[in-house]
Amino acid sequence: MSTPSIPPTVRAIFQPDIQSPSLVLTRLLTQLPQNNTTEHLIKVHAVSPCASELTWAKNYPSLMDSNRVAIPCFDFVGTVILAPPSSPFPPGTEVYTRTPGGRTGNGREYTIAEMEQLARKPKNLTMEEAASVPISAFTAWQALFDHGGLKMGWKDMEGKKENQGKRVLVTAAAGGVGSWAVQLAKLAGVGEIIAVAGSNNVEFVKGLGATEVVDYRKISLGGWAKQNERVDLVIDMVGGQTLTDAWFAVRDGGRILGVNDVPESYFFVMEALGWQLKQITDLIEKGEVHPVVDSIWEFEDFEEAFAKVEGGHARGKVIIRIQ
Repeated sequence: MSTPSIPPTVRAIFQPDIQSPSLVLTRLLTQLPQNNTTEHLIKVHAVSPCASELTWAKNYPSLMDSNRVAIPCFDFVGTVILAPPSSPFPPGTEVYTRTPGGRTGNGREYTIAEMEQLARKPKNLTMEEAASVPISAFTAWQALFDHGGLKMGWKDMEGKKENQGKRVLVTAAAGGVGSWAVQLAKLAGVGEIIAVAGSNNVEFVKGLGATEVVDYRKISLGGWAKQNERVDLVIDMVGGQTLTDAWFAVRDGGRILGVNDVPESYFFVMEALGWQLKQITDLIEKGEVHPVVDSIWEFEDFEEAFAKVEGGHARGKVIIRIQ
């Protein structure tokens, strides 16, 4: 590998004590790729925080890499600076992905990612829009198609016909994962998409493809379930009472998939797969689906960005612009 001018230290968001969610902006040593690996050094342009991620190291220590530095933010977009000779992502390539939640995160000016995790950034998205995609799109995709029993109806006409007879319910439908789940379900040809959202997001989720909206400010999911036909699949991003109510909304033999709190492992394991992200990229570039960005914050305002995420009512994803 040739070595361009790389600063010895980088600015980074750092969690000094994993027992506390407090963060600081500091300078840390620049991490470089290991020789004879698929590691890439990437200049980070933007990242997207994930709810509860500052509690993962404390609550799930067995999932943490022993060499992990407590830097958060695992969804990112950036430009490749160093790459292995055989990489399809040579220096200068704009890439994006989500790196594993147990490793050092990407809330820093330069980061490391493996070749098999990467995909080229969609040409029609800004850096900030691209940073909002990975975990939300991965989770929705894998919930619907890998674990939810749905077919990719946009490339499988028989599968689309099968999907037309399905009823899918999505909680937190205006959020990061929910907004992707609704769009992908519509693209796949799902006949009925029931979205759970607040009054201020009813028209928004209808615009994404929901055929019915349960306004949780007016009726609980449990109350709705008592009055309506049961569904084939529930994708829940809320947990707690909402997840309990979901059991009354799903038919016998149906499926409930939950994504809440635990990093990458609750009812199923979300995997960061470059080849899958490429398929998502293709759909974005065709205009079939699109990311939803709630707000964009500057690097120095990272605390406000995390507060927005933890508030639980962001529409889509919150972004931190690094450089």
